Amino acid sequence: MRTLLEFEKPIAELEDKLIEMRKLALENNVDVTSAVASLTDKILELKKETFANLTRWQRVQLSRHPDRPYTFDYIEKMCTEFIEIHGDRSVADDKAMVGGFGNIDDELSVMFIGQQKGRNTKQRQLRNFGMPNPEGYRKALRLMKMAEKFNKPIVCLIDTPGAFPGLEAEERGQGEAIARNIRDMFMLKVPVICIIIGEGASGGALGIAVGDRVLMMENTWYSVISPESCSSILWRSWNYKEQAAEALKLTADDMLGNGLIDGIIPEPLGGAHLDMDAAVGLVKAVIKKELAILNKMDPQERIMSRIEKFGKMGVVVE
Repeated sequence: MRTLLEFEKPIAELEDKLIEMRKLALENNVDVTSAVASLTDKILELKKETFANLTRWQRVQLSRHPDRPYTFDYIEKMCTEFIEIHGDRSVADDKAMVGGFGNIDDELSVMFIGQQKGRNTKQRQLRNFGMPNPEGYRKALRLMKMAEKFNKPIVCLIDTPGAFPGLEAEERGQGEAIARNIRDMFMLKVPVICIIIGEGASGGALGIAVGDRVLMMENTWYSVISPESCSSILWRSWNYKEQAAEALKLTADDMLGNGLIDGIIPEPLGGAHLDMDAAVGLVKAVIKKELAILNKMDPQERIMSRIEKFGKMGVVVE
């Protein structure tokens, strides 16, 4: 069964009525063409109105939808061939961070890197709910250096509630691993495209999000902290997560307005989870378009442009 968010239920009720109407018409051999057309139009209008006026918290809910495509979904549907590469050559193979070489339409070889969540309890435990340990970020950097060695562009697909905050992660140098990634990504000689496909939380996201192009899908969020954590700090309760989301201004529109990202990738009406193939197609088209531009630039020009772009972010208060 399809998982419904609270604001999706009125739409689902009308869709159920439409299915029932068609079923009854078929069973009783009755022509209901005009009624079906009218109800279909009503559903479409309600969808457009609902998703054009989503609150920031509702966008956060959409970004976490359990049916939403994850990193491997994009890779599998975009690539004719994909070879996953494992391990950081030091500690372990972090299953929350995945990556490898993939061929897009047999014409473009790319190094894909991204966080991977799980669909069920067993998978979520295996993937640590998409929260990488230090070895995950070190694996990501190893893959980036490998892509640079073979002169292959890098595409980072970001979807994480944050880096794993456990004691063992801190003992193995979580902060240092993320900081090293941020520093070294500035100096990569190959094109780097970073796309937030779900959640983009704090340093967990930023550890693979320094690129020539930083893009967000329409129903995603990107912030220094999740609304729940922000609420628990400010109000000592998670009950104010909606207010926290509004204050954080974490949606794609907010990020673009503040100059923190380079563009927004639209999603099918209702969200990427309703039409995964269409969502993947939109992402693939943007990747190919941006790489066509970036590949024409001199590597040093790309590096300087990358540094300049991130250097302009923020506000200096004297």
